[in-house]
Amino acid sequence: MKRQMLIAGAITAAIGFSATLEARKQLLLVSDTQMNQMGSEAFEKMKSGNKLSTDKIKLARTQCVVNALIAVLPENQAKKAWEVQVFEDESPNAFALPGGKVGVNTGMFKVVKSQDELAAVIGHEMAHVVSQHANERVSQQTLTGLVLQGAGAYAGSKTSSNNTKLLMAGLGLSAQVGVLLPFSRKHEKEADVLGQKYMANAGFDPAKAVNLWQNMMLFNKNGSPPQILSTHPDSENRIKTLKERTPGLMDNFQAAHKAGRKPSCF
Repeated sequence: MKRQMLIAGAITAAIGFSATLEARKQLLLVSDTQMNQMGSEAFEKMKSGNKLSTDKIKLARTQCVVNALIAVLPENQAKKAWEVQVFEDESPNAFALPGGKVGVNTGMFKVVKSQDELAAVIGHEMAHVVSQHANERVSQQTLTGLVLQGAGAYAGSKTSSNNTKLLMAGLGLSAQVGVLLPFSRKHEKEADVLGQKYMANAGFDPAKAVNLWQNMMLFNKNGSPPQILSTHPDSENRIKTLKERTPGLMDNFQAAHKAGRKPSCF
């Protein structure tokens, strides 16, 4: 009973003091330090379980785009030592994890035609991290009793293999290494809004976010659906919304260039 009261108190506090883009209250039960550790451990698992690309050009282009985006992130994220890896995988996909980790599949370079389009997808994924969407999902799993240890699972106690799988799922990763899981539509919308803003602030053309998803849909028609489409639903509405938001971000884009933020990654 006492433990239940303590957990209930922690949940109430987390809900009361957490907010995102539009003051949406979040349930955040896991500390930033613990989320960063989880993200780093998951990234190491992905690196050991998947083939890393030896293509220096793809890695340099990805690193360049990430560096430009890091410069416009909130300070607590910008000061992290972000790690970038390109995975030898033909599926067009990308992801970012807490702890400052970014992964891009070689297949993504079949879809993106410019640095701006690559910035669109990476900015979107980094926005998930900034918005603490993984923390929110892990916390929701804890609240619903999927992690039976409750808050104690994150206080240093050893988790079971089942709990580890749930934590991986919270990060957007399945138990099968390299397979990404979908965020909710609400999370996707928030990441779209923030990611497009980041790319404009970094000096990338925000209009190219529209091109990215158009390319994705075209790629889908020419072959099997990219996994990223299954994790990012409702592409036609997404394109419409991104197109509507573009004019309002052109001032950000132009201001970035005037401030000297002119990425040259491709």
